[in-house]
Order: sequence, then C-alpha cells, then structure tokens
Amino acid sequence: MLERTRFREALPRDAADQAEVFHHAVMEGASSRYTLSQREAWSAALPRTAEAWMARQTLYPTLVAECDGHCVGFCERDANDGRIETLYVWPAITRQGVGSRLLELSLEALLDAGHSRVLIDASLMLAPALESRGWTRLAEETVERFGESLPRVRLAFSRSDTP
Repeated sequence: MLERTRFREALPRDAADQAEVFHHAVMEGASSRYTLSQREAWSAALPRTAEAWMARQTLYPTLVAECDGHCVGFCERDANDGRIETLYVWPAITRQGVGSRLLELSLEALLDAGHSRVLIDASLMLAPALESRGWTRLAEETVERFGESLPRVRLAFSRSDTP
C-alpha cells in the first residue's frame, strides 16, 4: 500500500474524500476504544461535506496520502501554534505505514518551520503508538462533544527527542 501512496499538500478536490476518511476513521477505526454514542458525537463535530473540509484546508496546512487518485489519509497542522491538529487514515489501511508517514512528514514540516516542540491531542488509539515513538505524555483530558465525554491524551515531541 505504502509504495502506491503519494504524499502531498491537500487540494480542494481532496475535501470530499477527507470528509469520508474522517467519518469512517472515527466510526469504524475508533470502535475499540470509544462507544457508539461517543463516536457519533465525535463524527458530528465536523460536517461531512466537502465545503467544510475545504474551509479547514485554508485554516490548517494539510498533508494528504493519495492512492489511486483518492485521499486515503490526511494530517492537518497548525503552523502558528506548532501542533498536529488532526491525523486520520481510512480504517481498512491502518497499520500499513500511511499514518506514520503522514505524521513524520508533518512533524518534520513543523520542526523545519522553527518549532522546537510539537503538540498533539491524541485519541486513545493513537497515543500508545506515539509514546512508543518518543512522544511524551503531558496530560490526559476529556473534551465534550454533543453531551458526550471523549477522553484523549496530550503529547509533545521535542526536537531533541528521537522517534
């Protein structure tokens, strides 16, 4: 899969695919750690429309993983604050290196832009993998979406850390 995947900055034409990747990653990919009601609330927090994701592209530089002409994963970064805003991969291709590569390239871009530390608020699925790659756990927190509490983990990666 990884050998057929191209990593590039997002284009407006990727927005509809981003909406679907996000929805399915949350609804299917997060099913082992979050309840159905939590996942429904999480998924509803961002509209499932291309227009909404095009608007996000203007707010956050977004790296996409493209395979066979479709966005199959993406990573948004907040260039001002030095943080990874989102990281989602189509559930059927998780654990094939796509998410790792998206994160690696996005982290590199933020560090090259002068940030000495990069933050991420990671889901319960992502946090253990990041910690095994040198990210440091800063805090556990809960956010509320439509009356549902969603636990997550704040992590940091410093330039001096080794992934």
